[in-house]
Amino acid sequence: MERPTRQRESDQEEREEESENTGQQTCPECESESISSDGGGELVCEDCGLVIEDENIDRGPEWRAFNHSERQSKSRVGAPTTQTMHDKGLTTQIDWKDKDAYGRSLSSEKRSQMHRLRKWQERIRTKDAGERNLQFALSEIDRMASALGVPRSVREVASVIYRRALNEDLIRGRSIEGVATACLYAACRQEGIPRSLEEVSDVSRVEQKEIGRTYRYVAQELELKMEPVDPKQYVPRFASELELSEEVQSKANEIIDTTAEQGLLSGKSPTGYAAAAIYAASLLCNEKKTQREVADVAQVTEVTIRNRYQEQIEAMGIH
Repeated sequence: MERPTRQRESDQEEREEESENTGQQTCPECESESISSDGGGELVCEDCGLVIEDENIDRGPEWRAFNHSERQSKSRVGAPTTQTMHDKGLTTQIDWKDKDAYGRSLSSEKRSQMHRLRKWQERIRTKDAGERNLQFALSEIDRMASALGVPRSVREVASVIYRRALNEDLIRGRSIEGVATACLYAACRQEGIPRSLEEVSDVSRVEQKEIGRTYRYVAQELELKMEPVDPKQYVPRFASELELSEEVQSKANEIIDTTAEQGLLSGKSPTGYAAAAIYAASLLCNEKKTQREVADVAQVTEVTIRNRYQEQIEAMGIH
């Protein structure tokens, strides 16, 4: 009797997982590629019976599932590792709610005990000054990323860049906040969610000039491949803050594409260029915004918008 289709799919998934775990390993005795896992963490050659590994990491689930829907609904216990914490999130955390597993409040004696345990837990999470500095830097990155409203992927990338800078000893002689801010700025550019230096310096405790200097140094030493920022990446955010329609956004992108092809973008600030294109598009679409309003959102001066605006309308042949 043929087994149900769902069961066959489940068996096929198990075989695929098993082949992924074993890889293309060969037996050192008979050089056979028929290697299988017995499910208990051992790799065994099916031809000669040699136990190749007896302490292999079991990457399978610790629970049982009897059909495909159960397998999909269950997941491993515990949070995934993250680069945004100095210990990658592998240590224990004692909750501050002072409640037991059933949600009941703890007694005063237990609360006092948990308070002491929590205090010592925080102390022993960092074993030396280097880990304390890393913990402070990563918390600063998290704080600034929250203030900028960037997604979690940017925080992960910024944390990885900071760890690389720490391993290369680029922090020596520079402030931790400065390097952390520069890493966050680099991560925003790498992930295609650019934030201007002015926006980053607004949420940082470091001056804009130091952020720019540190960013250039870190990018050069770590050989980060940074492409110039496309002004079109700023258009949706600026237009949203100015409450402009999709038509204005589309027209602003058209202006940027047309004028950039003529070489007007070279050497220009992408934020100012995007702001001028939005200002020109708002006039063309009868959704007029003043230069002051656009300048406030883009954090550029009105003079910059006027200069870029004149260049763009001349290039577009608009009079």
